[in-house]
Order: sequence, then C-alpha cells, then structure tokens
Amino acid sequence: MLLAGTIISVLFIAIVAYLFYNKYNPQAVLLFSGLLMMAFAELAGFGLPDLKEPTGLKFFDVFEIIKEALSNKGADVGLMIMTIGGYVAYMKKIGASETLVYISMKPLSVFKKYPYLLASLVIPIGQLLFITTPSATGLGLLLIASIFPVLVSLGVSKTSAVSVITACTVFDMGPSSANTARASELIGKSNIQYFIENQLPLAIPLTIIMATVYFFVNRYYDKKEGYVPEKIDITTLKQSAPLIYGILPILPLILLIVFSKFFTFFNTPINLDTTTAMIFSLFVALVFEMIRKRNVKEVFASLKVFWEAMGKVFASVITLIISAEVFSYGLISLGFINSLVSISQDFGFGAVGIGIVMTLMIFGASMLMGSGNASFFSFGPLVPGIALKMGVDSAGIILPMQLASSLGRATSPIAGVVIATAEIAGITPYQVAKRNLIPLTTVLIAMLIYHFIL
Repeated sequence: MLLAGTIISVLFIAIVAYLFYNKYNPQAVLLFSGLLMMAFAELAGFGLPDLKEPTGLKFFDVFEIIKEALSNKGADVGLMIMTIGGYVAYMKKIGASETLVYISMKPLSVFKKYPYLLASLVIPIGQLLFITTPSATGLGLLLIASIFPVLVSLGVSKTSAVSVITACTVFDMGPSSANTARASELIGKSNIQYFIENQLPLAIPLTIIMATVYFFVNRYYDKKEGYVPEKIDITTLKQSAPLIYGILPILPLILLIVFSKFFTFFNTPINLDTTTAMIFSLFVALVFEMIRKRNVKEVFASLKVFWEAMGKVFASVITLIISAEVFSYGLISLGFINSLVSISQDFGFGAVGIGIVMTLMIFGASMLMGSGNASFFSFGPLVPGIALKMGVDSAGIILPMQLASSLGRATSPIAGVVIATAEIAGITPYQVAKRNLIPLTTVLIAMLIYHFIL
C-alpha cells in the first residue's frame, strides 16, 4: 500500500514540476494536485488528514480541508503577511523607505565597493533576530521592509537581496521555536539547554560557512545574469521625507525585539505579536503624516494604499501558500512521509548512516512540502526509538534533522517565506529558490560532515 502511495506521489510531483516549468498558474496546479492526491488517498483507503470538524461525508471532507487551510492561514499567518505587505507599500507611499535608504547610505557607503560583503553580513545578524522573532515569514517580510531597499541601493540585485534575507531563517532554533520545543521534548531536555548545548555549537560554524558561500554565489550569478547596478551618487541623494521617518520601516522590528520574552524591561510581561506591531506602527506613521501635512482628509485618503496592498498580497501570496498547504496535505494523505520513514529504517545502516539518511530525507521533504514544521514533526518522533536501538544519544541524530528541515524550506518555491518575500520584492519564488539551492545544499553537506564525520 505504501509503495503504491509513494509511486502516485512521485508521479504527481513530476507532473507539478512539468506544469511549473511550462508556466501554468501555480495556485491552480498545487490546489488541483492536492485535491486529486487526497481523492486517490481516500479511494485507496489511506484516509485524509484529521479535520477539526468533519462534514460526515468523505467527499466533502476533501473540500473542508481547503476551508480549514483558508481559515488557519487567512486568520493567522495570512493576516500577518497581508499586514506587512500593506505596511511596506505605505512606507513607500509616504517616502519612509527612501528616507531609510538616505540615512543608511552614508554610514554604509564604505560597502559601496563591497555590496556582496554587506549582503552576506546580513545573514548572521538576521539569524540572531530570528531567535527573537521565530516566524520565518514574519522576519523575512520585516527585513524586506527595512534592509532590502538598502541592499539594492548599494548595488546587489533583488534576487541576491531576497536570497540572503531568506537565509536568515534557515536555522530554526532558539527557545521560542516550535521545532526546538518539539525536539527538546523528544530528547528530554529543556528548550534552553537544547539551544545552548546542541544548536549553537553547530549553527555558529555553519552560519559562517553559509555567509561565505552566499558571498561568492550571489556575486557570480549577478554577473552571469548580466545584472548592472544603478549607479547612485551618495552626494546627490535627497531625503523623501523628514529624517524621523527613517525609523518607521524598522519600528515594527524594534518593537518585537524590545517586547520579546528575551528582555525584561517591564515588570509585567508584554506579549506583542507581529500583526499588532505592524498595526501600531501604521498608526504612528499616520500621526507623523498628520503632523507633516496638516491635512487630515489627505492623510486618511492615503490609507487606501495600505488596504489595496493587503488585497494584492492576499491574491498573490496567501492563495499560493494555501494551495501549497493543500498540496502537502495530498502528499501526507498518500503516505509519502510514512514511506520515506520506512525506507530509512530498512537501510540497515548504523547510527551515523541512519542519521545521514534521515537528515537528507527531511531536507527533501521540506523542499517538496514547503514546510519545515510538517517534515520535522513527521520524522522527529522516530528518533528516540532509533537512538535507543542503536545505543546512541538521540540529540546527535535529531539536531541535524531539525536544522535540515528549515534548510530545505528555504530552497522550496512553495515555502511561505520564499513566496512572500519574493512577491513583495517583485521577483518570482523560483528565482529565490534557485539562488538558495547551491549555498544551502553546501551548508547541508558541511553539516553532515562536521556533525557526523569530524
């Protein structure tokens, strides 16, 4: 039964790849592929993913899954992405983005001759931010609003800028990470203990390797693709708005860091999520505009840009994320993940061999499903039993698997962070995934060698 499900899954993956290559609408391709796979799964007796409220008829349950995906993504992650997209558009409207570039260009002008060095330096800084803001899509979009225009102005292409921004989210670690919580639970450690003793010692050298590889890969491909940066004379730059506006694009990021659980500036804990931070920052921007223009009617009218951008993000980004989730449900329904697990157990390797095989499989599963959580939550629970049989420390197997799940996510053109950042930057998710493939595959190989062999 699992073999049949695997064969059907592989066929659907091949068909989807072919249709993507021929530029079919990605939302439609993913949505219909997911629906057909779930229909095959139901007919073959595999069953469907668990629903919160089953309809009572399996035929309708297939469509109920789409409704739940719309409800979950639209109300939570979707709202966050739309709000950030609207905020980015409003920052451009009022000139705050250009002002941030104006302010940043002078101190960063030393990197004008070395823009790819600055782009690579964004990776370790962004990875630190990811620990305090454990949402790949959320952090990616916040960096699109803040650092992206600066990088492009200094001379790197949009693809290079987005690639290093998505690279900031490839090590899903830190006490607030869902994957960290699950991994630490499986191996019997606290989040903090797992983070300090296991994640950091491996992630630090890998981050250095990753930043180095991105430097050469981005510089090479920009040159190969004929990218010619716009020559900007710093002395002729003019601010588009008052200097104080330069803080607006980075205000949400500042708020999320200040009010995160890692800092105790206040006696009473304050929980601030990304969407609330964006809405508050938008209100601050409106107040700035009222003071600047002294025309309430005009300022209120400008808010239309925010709402329209939210709608555009829903049409282009959220629908694609939802369709990708339905596609991943289809793969899960056909037993694709269970099949990979069975294959990994049947190899007959030792602890190192099993660890390497399962790390590679989880990397590939994340690429196919566009989700690090889905792949890790499927494979992770197997580790304690395998480690017990092999007589090895379960942390040694689960750590590279957990990091590989987020590495694979950033190489997937259907991952939420890739879709959202690419669309708002004005490029395709496939350009970003393609640019990420070599650096992140290199990091994966380096991780396997460093962790299992050296």
